Amino acid sequence: MELVTEAPHDRPDTVAKITRRLLPFVGIIYLIAYIDRQNVSFAKLQMVGDLGLTEYTYGLGASLFFIGYFFFEVPSNVILEKVGARRWFARIMVSWGIVTIALAFTQNATMFYILRFLLGACEAGFFPGVLYLLTQWFPFRYRARMVGSFMFYSAIANAIGAPIGGTLLTLDGVLGMRGWEWVFLVTGIPAVIAGIVTLFYLPDRPDDADFITAAEKTWLKATLAYEDRANGKTVHANPFAALLDKRVLVLALWYVSLPLGAYGISYWLPTLVKGFGATNFENGLINIIPWVLVALALWGLPKFARDGGSVTPFIAGPALLGALCLVLSVALPGNAVKFACICVAAAGIFAAQPFFWTVPTTFLTGASAAAGLAAINSVGNLGGFIAQNVVPLIRDRTGSNEAPMLFVAACVFAGGVATFVILAALARRRDALQSATTMSEVR
Repeated sequence: MELVTEAPHDRPDTVAKITRRLLPFVGIIYLIAYIDRQNVSFAKLQMVGDLGLTEYTYGLGASLFFIGYFFFEVPSNVILEKVGARRWFARIMVSWGIVTIALAFTQNATMFYILRFLLGACEAGFFPGVLYLLTQWFPFRYRARMVGSFMFYSAIANAIGAPIGGTLLTLDGVLGMRGWEWVFLVTGIPAVIAGIVTLFYLPDRPDDADFITAAEKTWLKATLAYEDRANGKTVHANPFAALLDKRVLVLALWYVSLPLGAYGISYWLPTLVKGFGATNFENGLINIIPWVLVALALWGLPKFARDGGSVTPFIAGPALLGALCLVLSVALPGNAVKFACICVAAAGIFAAQPFFWTVPTTFLTGASAAAGLAAINSVGNLGGFIAQNVVPLIRDRTGSNEAPMLFVAACVFAGGVATFVILAALARRRDALQSATTMSEVR
């Protein structure tokens, strides 16, 4: 998709200033969120036995996070657009931190189900909220790089979350608490603290920022307005109308494949490595490796993309590579080879996502972008719900830790192939709208 995004002039110094102020902060918050989202994969190693859960019932409980996410994400992002980032992000973080701490006191499967649903409801809106925030602060040509830098912290979260989870499990018995209870307790507290800090650090909107000058604010506003006009972006009278936009619905269904692949790997990897004979502590250390590769891919790949150029190869290529490596992880012998294939697969599946998230903002802006981004993410993240139910079901039916990866591979492959068709259709529609706009202006 080639986009008309060149504004009258560029100010990379201003973009660098905004990047230094915002990206590390929202990235660290995302790191905390991702650890709180993934800590259940390590807690599982003990809590399944303590609570009398099967692999399937555990998978159902873990996946209920995505149901809460699904129902509350769009309303959350619409509220964010109305009240601003500072207060709403603070509310999100404090509430999800409290629910994470409450998971440490889970007594039975029902309580586990309820709290995982509430965790999804509380966190709903954070990831698409940051994506919307980036549309307010960065011109289009910078967004794949910014989303990649933001998601970089999710890889770091998985890398440090693995040894943290493994280490916390070794606290089993300290102060009369099980290791899995320590996992939830220790990982929930930082979210509450970060929420309080957000109230004092994060501006609601560019107009409220004191770290950029009035001239820089004027430039940013003019640049974003120019891009909206040049690309004929849509602003619905009611932001919820974006949910019925066919382009949003198609992207939401398309996106399912990427979270399904990502969560299928990240939730299942500790179990897979344990099957290699690793101890809990060794498991945590070994699980650092794939996320280091993911971090490198998220940081490096956007740098190769041409500003305003086609994102098709940067979505389809990594996704198809990831699907191939998942198949190879089942077909090839040897634990080391299987693990290496999964590492490359994880890097490919995550690396495609920064480029995917530039696509909705080629045709949506304002409150419509807030609602549309949330809708795509909420539907797409049902891929995590699917992964957390189907993957353990296949494991229970086959008795194999590797077989579920074939299902994940098929879904990621379908998403990679769909990239070519969907982006070509969107490009044709955009070109037609631009032609109609040009003819209207000439008349």
